Amino acid sequence: MPKTEYRIYVIELKKRVFSENVKFRNANPQFNGVLECLYVGMTSKMPKERFLQHKSGYRNKKGYKLSSNIVEKYGSYLRPSLYNHIDPISSRAEALKIEKALALELRRKGYAVWFN
Repeated sequence: MPKTEYRIYVIELKKRVFSENVKFRNANPQFNGVLECLYVGMTSKMPKERFLQHKSGYRNKKGYKLSSNIVEKYGSYLRPSLYNHIDPISSRAEALKIEKALALELRRKGYAVWFN
């Protein structure tokens, strides 16, 4: 059985997420409106497939929602230039650490970012 690999991805969100979503706005007090609003995630799928799952409100066979409400409502498109430099990761725990590190780095650069 092939070993699972995880990929980090970034989705650009419509800017109205900042004015319409209080949790998003509260998570990004540094945001000045110049750069974009982003979602950073990690997946065992290809980023494009995961993006389409988010947009469709994907649920697993047991009915649990596995997509982000923020991406479903505000997601515009993938931003590969912000994640293509990150190689696939073999450990889920390591992928989660890298997801958080990238999200915080993007916030420091002035983006508004949501991640789990």
